[in-house]
Amino acid sequence: MALSPVSPVVRSIFGVMLMSALLALYLAATLNMGIVLVQTGDGVAVTMGIALFILPVVGAWALVRELVFGYQSAKLTRLLAAEGGLPVDDLPHRPSGRAVRESADRAFPAYAAAVEAAPTSWQARFRLGLAYDACGDRRRARASIREAINLSRTAL
Repeated sequence: MALSPVSPVVRSIFGVMLMSALLALYLAATLNMGIVLVQTGDGVAVTMGIALFILPVVGAWALVRELVFGYQSAKLTRLLAAEGGLPVDDLPHRPSGRAVRESADRAFPAYAAAVEAAPTSWQARFRLGLAYDACGDRRRARASIREAINLSRTAL
């Protein structure tokens, strides 16, 4: 009997869950350390303890924000796939799986032009985010996908 391979989606979800649980554990330990330091009564320790209260709040906010972004972008990916609107990934790839940048750069202008032609289209904006990602510009990719998420709220 052969074991079926685990799909990349399941591995990704498992990885996100594992990293989220580890971050939550770390944030809980940090909060606990802050409580211990505040209870000492020493001025420097109390100040450090109060500072440690801030880290779990910021960390929890960042974790929730990233999980919501992941959920929303996955939802748009499913919608775009159902429409048949996901771009075909026919670019050459490096052994790491990343697209060869020069090829991605040559394909990019078509996606930018589609956004210029339809600036309120979440589909065009989402595809532009995928193109940015293929070109290696993660910051702009995330910004474009966030904009697609915002546009989809009014369109859907």
